Amino acid sequence: MNQNHPFHLVTKSPWPILGSIGTMLMTFSMADYFNGGPSMNIFLALTILMLVKIQWWRDIVREATFENVHTKEVLEGLKWGMILFITSEVFFFVSFFWAFFHSSLSPDSSIGAMWPCMGIKSFNPMGIPMLNTLILLTSGITVTWSHHSLMMGNMKSAKFSLLLTCMLGVYFSIMQLYEYKMASFTIADSVYGSTFYMATGFHGIHVLVGTIFLTTCLLRMTMNHFSSHHHFGFEAAAWYWHFVDVVWLFLYIFIYWWGS
Repeated sequence: MNQNHPFHLVTKSPWPILGSIGTMLMTFSMADYFNGGPSMNIFLALTILMLVKIQWWRDIVREATFENVHTKEVLEGLKWGMILFITSEVFFFVSFFWAFFHSSLSPDSSIGAMWPCMGIKSFNPMGIPMLNTLILLTSGITVTWSHHSLMMGNMKSAKFSLLLTCMLGVYFSIMQLYEYKMASFTIADSVYGSTFYMATGFHGIHVLVGTIFLTTCLLRMTMNHFSSHHHFGFEAAAWYWHFVDVVWLFLYIFIYWWGS
């Protein structure tokens, strides 16, 4: 069917309704698990969600790469959508920092009128947190290297530097898991434990999502889905990764260093 406008009108798809069902099942299964139910239902709901996402994103990749429906106007909309999404994520983390500063700047007598709270042994900011900071700063350099190599048409350099970025993301997650295992406090240990694990934990989830995002871009790069002028999927992943880097800098400065 011919169209007299540059915009993309999506065709009928089962993925939105199936994704909504998967999300609903995930919510109910987690609520059931918190009340003593089986954990298997969570994995089943998560499997449904992942299968839906993989096939939904496959359709979007097909539209962008082979059907050529992502015109200049469509890409402009996608860019603004990504900008607004990252903006919403910024305010998501603002809420955690708000809770942290509310509790730390004026500690209540119930927690010993001190910060960190009485009985809490905080992490040494010059240990694993410093290493993780260097890891993420380096990954920000390598993803920028990959982006510029792609714009210059140097695919070999773009793939190599993006592979380094993905490896650094995995390394960061491993080190954070090790840090959690070595921690002397849990999320249930006063407001310090709650704000610490909520802020760093959600950042860790964002690192995992960003690593998957970049790994997908690496696979697409090996299949020649990107060119020097048409690579917004990778550009969006790079924006997201830089956002993750900046959030970590704030976490390190205020929660690990100043808050300790």
